[in-house]
Amino acid sequence: MKLLKLMYLADRKALLEHGRPITFDGYVSMDRGPVLSQTYNLIVEEDDPDNPTYWRQFISAPIEWEVELRREAPSTELSPAQEQVLDEIFAQFGGMNRWELVRLMHTLTEWSDPHGSSIPIDIDEILRAGGMSEADREGVEEKLAAEEALAQLDF
Repeated sequence: MKLLKLMYLADRKALLEHGRPITFDGYVSMDRGPVLSQTYNLIVEEDDPDNPTYWRQFISAPIEWEVELRREAPSTELSPAQEQVLDEIFAQFGGMNRWELVRLMHTLTEWSDPHGSSIPIDIDEILRAGGMSEADREGVEEKLAAEEALAQLDF
């Protein structure tokens, strides 16, 4: 749970400061706060022991909501700006336990109580919650849409 909260906070900070998230995951409100949707699924899905996923080769299955790094990833594709965001988020929030993080996440204005379900969080909600102007929000969303369209082209 702590990993999910810290990753969400890092994505949120990167989005607000640089107009670009780190993970490009989807966001949802869950009972214990916002989370990265696909990352959550990767953590909680049970793997085939004979054919572990790429994720499970590096991140352990959760035991009582705790995961461990199994081994170093072969390389990193993070920019210096992304690494700085991660370092800042960990310095600011890494000392909090999971329940302190849950309480913090419930204060984020983009979070809505889903009452046992999940509710998608649109990027515009995060940008608005971070105080970004409408013009800046539109610019970020246009840039992200262009990046997504470019990524879908088959060269």
